[in-house]
Parts: sequence; C-alpha cells; structure tokens
Amino acid sequence: MTSPSPHFSHRIATTEDIPAIAALMDRAIDSLQNAFLSPEEVAASRLSMGLDTQLIADGTYFLIEENGQPAGCGGWSRRATLYGGNHSTELRDDRLLDPATEPARIRAMYTDPAFVRRGVGRLILSLAESAARAEGFHRAEMMATLAGEPLYLACGYLPIERVPKMTKEGPPVPGVRMGKRLG
Repeated sequence: MTSPSPHFSHRIATTEDIPAIAALMDRAIDSLQNAFLSPEEVAASRLSMGLDTQLIADGTYFLIEENGQPAGCGGWSRRATLYGGNHSTELRDDRLLDPATEPARIRAMYTDPAFVRRGVGRLILSLAESAARAEGFHRAEMMATLAGEPLYLACGYLPIERVPKMTKEGPPVPGVRMGKRLG
C-alpha cells in the first residue's frame, strides 16, 4: 500500500475551488483513461463524468493539495445520485439516503496525472469513508471507471454490476458499480 505524501493536506472544497477542480478533472479524464478506453470513449466519458457542485454545496467534497497545488479531489454523498456531473441530468436523484438501509455514495474521485501512484486516491477514500461512517452509513457504493477499478479493488470494494454504457447518449463507455461494507 502506497503511503500518502507527508506534504498532502486536505480540506472541504468550496465554490472558490471550482475552476481548479474542473481543470484537474479535465487533465485526469484526458490522461488517465487512455489505457482503458479508445479516444472516442474518453470523449464520451465526459457525458457521465465531471463536476457535481451539489457535493461542494453539501460539504462532502474534498480537495487534496501538496504545497498549495491541487493533487486530487473526490468525496462522498448522502444523496441517491450514484455518479455524474451537473450536466448529467438523466443520472440525478437528489433524494437523501437512509444511512440505516442505504449505502453512501463515493463520488467524483480524480487524481491529477502529476500525482498518480502517490496515495491521493487512498486518502480521498479514507476521508470519504470516515465521514460517511460518522453519519451512520454502514456501506458505500460507487460507479467506477475501468481506470479506477484496480484502486477500488485494492481498497476492499467489490464489483456489484458491470455496466456496458453509463449514459444513454454517445458511444458506450463501460463502468463498474462497486460496494464495500464500512467497518
């Protein structure tokens, strides 16, 4: 297991962070999926990926930084939406989840390509899982990209369902719905 850099700091993202987060997401989408998806699929993945400002408004979205530079972002949600950005209206369900019977959602995890393999993803998962547990959630679920699946498997998430196409529009972009019991 890779240990996070001792220089990483984390905080809850604010609306002032949105431009930096959006730029980080663009770099990650453009760079980190190439080994798993064709260029057309990478472009189409933007239909189901991206910034969901509801996470920032809810105070459940983290920004990871190293010496003030954004290294990653991601979080969790107490809402039913499993994945998607502001533009993914077909995927949205803002209903609040019941922590006693429903899993929290791990959402919108991105690592800047300059910071991969340094523990950013594990740090985000740890923060999100701890926060969800503190609110009474016993399980977490996510929709993983193929690029993210190896990390999530290594962190104890198990596949629930393979999804051949994450949105109705555009070319098929596969995903994996994954879940984990929060200990």
